[in-house]
Amino acid sequence: MTDALHTELLQLALQAARRAGDLLRDGRPADLAVAATKSSPVDVVTEMDLAAEKAITDLIAERRPEDGFLGEEGASTEGTSGIRWVIDPLDGTVNYLYGLPTWAVSIAAEQDGEAVVGVVAAPMRGEVFHAVRGRGAWATGAWAGERKLTCRPTAPLDQALIATGFNYVTEVRTQQAEVARRLLPLVRDIRRGGSAAIELCDVAAGRLDGYYERGLNPWDYAAGDLIAREAGARTGGRSGRPVSGDLLIAATPGVFDPLQQLLEDFGA
Repeated sequence: MTDALHTELLQLALQAARRAGDLLRDGRPADLAVAATKSSPVDVVTEMDLAAEKAITDLIAERRPEDGFLGEEGASTEGTSGIRWVIDPLDGTVNYLYGLPTWAVSIAAEQDGEAVVGVVAAPMRGEVFHAVRGRGAWATGAWAGERKLTCRPTAPLDQALIATGFNYVTEVRTQQAEVARRLLPLVRDIRRGGSAAIELCDVAAGRLDGYYERGLNPWDYAAGDLIAREAGARTGGRSGRPVSGDLLIAATPGVFDPLQQLLEDFGA
């Protein structure tokens, strides 16, 4: 029954992500403007964030009316089924606002508080990533058909390509910039794409050796964290702690520990 349920949840998440992704890609107005701000004046919401979340929640609620929701743009219901959907309808809103391609729709299904299905659709890259707990991580894209994801073989830390992101609160991002300054000479290079969901999927796909960020919310990482783990990456937070808003690290198994130690030393 559990396998059948998880397959049902995956198919629904894929359909909802594609619907929202098509809406965002094809429905973006030429005069797209900021509809609201959140944690700071540069942390923005557009009308398309709101429309995409509604498209996702409407579809899921129609099919599974007893499920709960936690969405970045305000969807929040408890539900009675034991299933909760954790949704970021547009991860990378600033990229989207500026017409940059690195943005995604992220949808995870949790069962009794644990992510069991994750889908990340990146329409401008033509890619959809997905995972079911215990069944591996997969992607469809420009290549033919579907392929299984496996994180990169472990490299020495000084040859590791690491991604990160920056908070929208000035005091936090100032500290994050100092951590990146100290880390940069010790790794191959640092990337900053602007979408946590995509960075996590790039770890899963072997395009990055690691990724870390402070200040994320559950909707930013719920799907991508599962996809990375199912591809063989390790994920966690501060030493001995799980992923949280305090810190998220995802990396190949051999990079994870030294990266985590450096971030602890640098006060990430």
